[in-house]
Amino acid sequence: MKNNRINRREALELFKSKSLLELGRMADDIRKEKHPDNTVTFIIDRNINYTNVCISQCKFCAFYKKHGGAVAGAYILSKDEIFRKIKEAKELSGTQILLQGGLNPDINIDYYLGLLKDIKEKFDVHIHAFSPPEITFIANSNDITVKETIRLLKEAGLGSVPGGGAEILVDRVRQKVSPNKINSRQWLGVMREVHLAGLNSSATMMFGTIETDEDIIDHLFKLRGLQDETGGFKAFIPWSFQSKNTALNPRGVYGHYYLKVLSISRIVLDNFGNIQASWVTQGAKMGQAALSFGANDMGSTMLEENVVRAAGTSNNTVGEKLMVKLIKDAGFIPAQRINNYDIIKIY
Repeated sequence: MKNNRINRREALELFKSKSLLELGRMADDIRKEKHPDNTVTFIIDRNINYTNVCISQCKFCAFYKKHGGAVAGAYILSKDEIFRKIKEAKELSGTQILLQGGLNPDINIDYYLGLLKDIKEKFDVHIHAFSPPEITFIANSNDITVKETIRLLKEAGLGSVPGGGAEILVDRVRQKVSPNKINSRQWLGVMREVHLAGLNSSATMMFGTIETDEDIIDHLFKLRGLQDETGGFKAFIPWSFQSKNTALNPRGVYGHYYLKVLSISRIVLDNFGNIQASWVTQGAKMGQAALSFGANDMGSTMLEENVVRAAGTSNNTVGEKLMVKLIKDAGFIPAQRINNYDIIKIY
């Protein structure tokens, strides 16, 4: 497909003019070409939010607590609490933990490095941790470069990096929804350094706030460009903004539009192997539908999820058995994978 790649103008025209079913058929054909064995993968992991204190204060976030003073509900998890959560995940066949938190000035680099080292000493588990805003915050707080920060984190046990903090990679949008967060150039720059350090990552897109269709297309092409350069993205996850308890009034995203975004993502991102269905925000049934609109992966069983739940969404956990049933009922072969998408179990 690289010899006949879709360009920005063509992608925007498709997105605006084609019906959902037309886009879906195109995306499904690409999915079948990339994954002809009809397998749909998922991972068993746990999302651990080590702190909810954050100075970024993004308008779309209902999870964070302000820094400073005795703020009700603010926390930093102890190592023992984190170890307990990992132990529970391992007992449920978990192979990975997703470790993310707020930008908390009360945490120094020794916390991060010590935590990673202790986890690796105690558990055989992959650590998927610290989104680009967190990595940048750690670097700036300790007066070191992003490259050096990534090197230190990797040496301590970091295995890969989640794609959080991308939102929409258009600074006009970012200035309105997350003005205190890194800009699009910085986000892409961190991911470039992550990939150059030999770590893979995912990429995300949160849509449904104030962005336009053109912004969504721009976001996809920025990701495609970096993937051409590094090849380090393992998956793309588009998810829709959940507005309850937040400071934003969204334009509204329904299932129809979610599936259109998913489909155009598969069409544009021809150099991405895997597209995840966002059942956490859309619900299990829409997750099933996504498998016919370009997605080949159901993401995580999400043994724990706090950030989206804080915004009023209740699709927070799907056990292994239910995940297998959802995939089978949608007409696919379920397979458990690990972070690099190697399959370790077929059901």
